[in-house]
Amino acid sequence: MTRAARRDLDTALRATAHEDEPGSIEEMRADFAALMARFPVPGGVRRSAVELGGRPAVLVEPEGEAGPGTILYFHGGSWLLGSPDTAMALTTELVLRTGARAVSLDYRLAPEHPFPAAIEDGVAAFRDLVDQGEDPATIAFAGDSAGGGLSVTTSIAARDAGLPTPAAIVAFSPGLDHTRTGASMTTKDGVDPFLTAAGMRRTGALYLAGHDPYQPLLAPAVVGDLTGLPPMLLQVGTNEVLLDDAVRLATRAVEAEVDVVLDVTADVPHVFQTFVGTLDESDRALDRAALFLTQHLARG
Repeated sequence: MTRAARRDLDTALRATAHEDEPGSIEEMRADFAALMARFPVPGGVRRSAVELGGRPAVLVEPEGEAGPGTILYFHGGSWLLGSPDTAMALTTELVLRTGARAVSLDYRLAPEHPFPAAIEDGVAAFRDLVDQGEDPATIAFAGDSAGGGLSVTTSIAARDAGLPTPAAIVAFSPGLDHTRTGASMTTKDGVDPFLTAAGMRRTGALYLAGHDPYQPLLAPAVVGDLTGLPPMLLQVGTNEVLLDDAVRLATRAVEAEVDVVLDVTADVPHVFQTFVGTLDESDRALDRAALFLTQHLARG
């Protein structure tokens, strides 16, 4: 589609935005679930409840024969909100486009379970897959927003725990810096139709629970050692306050001799991949992500 279509979407998103003070965590979670339920989940897959690493999860498989590999998916929601259900549209799109199965993890949420609970759950899930006999070279991590950040920080924590390296990382609009020092936190504040710098600080404080954000598992884009991490694809839009999270992580990946693809699309909102059927850019971005995953899972 044209840039006009992107602007039309931006206008529509702003028309539904509101400046009210956030309600309780329960209200925020209900509102987020209602928002994400607007995105249709395509057919052509089987879904079943499973347990992974001691946490609930949803297994999503193609209706036909599955291709090689497993995608361990981390949903978004500012580390406070969401579930495998809220990210089911994106998870299913990846399954359909790659032919691989996916397991979407219901990791623990703040403020009841602040940092590092979600990362611990991610590492436990990865360890469980390996213990079940899956070759780490056939497991890829993927996620959106906070879940995109978890796909990276779980990889760092797994490496530090002595676990093997997964095949690849795909992160959609990832949150990678709890110091909130990226320039785009200022330059894109008000440009981003979804997220604001003030809102990011507010939700981030609930996840931090008093921890110093200047550490690798909270700000990998600033202080993370990415040595030994697998190839990664970072997709982000130019209208996002989180733009520089992905840009700076890509720079650190280059410095660490890690294969990285920084995939930036102009004038699109946070996790724009969700708008399949509305923006051609969404479909194309998912096609690129699926190609990246397929190439690396096939090698495994």
